[in-house]
Amino acid sequence: MINPKIIDYIFSSASIQRWNDYPRMVELVELDKQAHKFIIAYFIAKFEDDVNYKHLIEAGIFEFLRRVVVTDIRPDVFRNALQKRAKEINSWVIKNLETSLEDIDNGLFLQKFEEYLNNPHIYKKERFILKAASYLSTRWEFSIVYQTSSFLSDIESVKKSVDEELEDYYELIGVRKIALNKKLAKVVDLSGRLRFQKRWAQTPRIPETSVLGHMLTVAIFSYFYSLKVNACDKRLENNFYVSLFHDLPEALTRDIISPVKYSVDDLSDIIAEYEIKKINEDILPNIPEFTQDEFCYILGVYKNSKDEFANRIYDGEVQFVDEISKFNMDRYSPVDGKALKQCDKLSAFVEASLSISHGIKSKELLNGKKQIMKTLKEIEGVDFKQLAQDIDEEFCTTGQTQVRMEFD
Repeated sequence: MINPKIIDYIFSSASIQRWNDYPRMVELVELDKQAHKFIIAYFIAKFEDDVNYKHLIEAGIFEFLRRVVVTDIRPDVFRNALQKRAKEINSWVIKNLETSLEDIDNGLFLQKFEEYLNNPHIYKKERFILKAASYLSTRWEFSIVYQTSSFLSDIESVKKSVDEELEDYYELIGVRKIALNKKLAKVVDLSGRLRFQKRWAQTPRIPETSVLGHMLTVAIFSYFYSLKVNACDKRLENNFYVSLFHDLPEALTRDIISPVKYSVDDLSDIIAEYEIKKINEDILPNIPEFTQDEFCYILGVYKNSKDEFANRIYDGEVQFVDEISKFNMDRYSPVDGKALKQCDKLSAFVEASLSISHGIKSKELLNGKKQIMKTLKEIEGVDFKQLAQDIDEEFCTTGQTQVRMEFD
């Protein structure tokens, strides 16, 4: 499905600081920016007629991986360098990632990645949407930076440059709606605020990850799971977006840790009931009406119940099923809910294991990691428990190597 080395790359983006040459009231990191970009791109795409969502997802992942590799280059410098030395930069990116990607999907993922980097004429509409979404997420970040940087001599010129770039994307209806602060802008704000909610808030961790960043890591895991089980395009698309939005209601309810949620009788049901109420009041009214039913399906909201991690299909109405593989056709719009729950748990396991490998070994992390491992299992030939063990071994080995290097 995926291997520990590429997982390490993905999570390294949680340590990549953005706007680090400006004073900031909060930490702004690359993982959160990328997650926000994916969310914005989804809504922009909904207003367009000719979008291939599998290409949109893949292009976003390709761009994300490239950005992680070239982390030390400022975004404006990076864009300029790409215009003049794209071939050399892309070759260097592939060289760095090749060994981590070559076994995924029998080498097809790496092949598509190389083709995407070397051929700017493919995925043209999807690239443009992602570029617009990237700009809007950067603009959202800058509104934070601007509040604490008014004393800097160049801040007004930066603001002017950011504002002027908006015109480049006005042909996209979704961009215009967000820019004019229409209803859709409220959803962008709501999702952006999830970067302020930290995961494992009761214990120190390195690196810290937000709810927003966690949503993207789960979505990326779900993408690779979908490749492994040969999911049809609609199944892959659904799996990715169910994962990407699975914690969106927490922007309205805050993150409630699992030991609390599931150890108090009926609390999880009460929370789910309240989430449905808040979704209906504060989220759906700001979603384009033509896509509200689909978005409810993505969120796992059905009548008066909510379960984003239920196996389901849509065949005239929502149906809950045990084996998704029997319905692996676009017309059923399948969702691998149970597998996505495993992806969610795997992401939490990585968060704990990675921090422990950095030397932060609180009892909450150690116990959490142990409890998560007990719940991981195999689904459709993908052994999540074995993958977690491989990740743990990789991180422990890496951590020991780093310690030896520091003391040599």
